[in-house]
Amino acid sequence: MKMTELRDMSNDELHTKLEDLREELFNLRFQKASNRLENPGRIGVVRKDIARVKTLQTQRVRMNNE
Repeated sequence: MKMTELRDMSNDELHTKLEDLREELFNLRFQKASNRLENPGRIGVVRKDIARVKTLQTQRVRMNNE
């Protein structure tokens, strides 16, 4: 996902997206452990998406506190 797409989401939508991404990462790691992972690059993409969502959440908290 791109940051512009994430910025258009509300806080609740971001929270839901973060939960979905964490679940997807768990499933990908499980597939990797059982040698069923078709696209190993997807793990990196999901990890970066999680980082983007968490960064945006932190930015919003800091903006609200100022």
